[in-house]
Amino acid sequence: MTSTSASGLARFNTLEESSARAELHEACASTAWARQLLAARPFATAEDLYAASDAAMAGLSAEDLAEAMAGHPPIGRPEPGDPTSSREQAGMAGAAEELKAEMLELNLAYQEKFGHVFLICATGRTGEQMRDAVKERIGNSPEQEREIVRTELGKINRIRLTRLVEQDARP
Repeated sequence: MTSTSASGLARFNTLEESSARAELHEACASTAWARQLLAARPFATAEDLYAASDAAMAGLSAEDLAEAMAGHPPIGRPEPGDPTSSREQAGMAGAAEELKAEMLELNLAYQEKFGHVFLICATGRTGEQMRDAVKERIGNSPEQEREIVRTELGKINRIRLTRLVEQDARP
């Protein structure tokens, strides 16, 4: 662990509960997930934080997963003023208009079938890779898709928690 992540983790460990909850909510919109991480503080290492996140994600109910997914905008349409989703979805930002239109259509078909946005860990993926993933996953059963979403949320949470602990301690 770098000194920056050690000081960032120390900062997170010592935040007042409401501030820590707010930072966790930025990583994942699931109240149950955040509650479990708050209860496990302080974390000795960033890996302990990531392991607690993974364990909390594994135990989320379908309702908790729905709450977590509700915090994610559709691929290709991050909310204005949401730098996190914009950064994570950068692979769609420069995509051709045809690909963006196809992705919008696929997103709508996916949402109609499953009742929630298509969720994928978009960091480092191209627009074409995200399109191919939604095309592949739209044939899944709701149960299969729920477990894929759980895995993808876990990956997103790890990336976001890494960013959280790499923030240097603030004065």
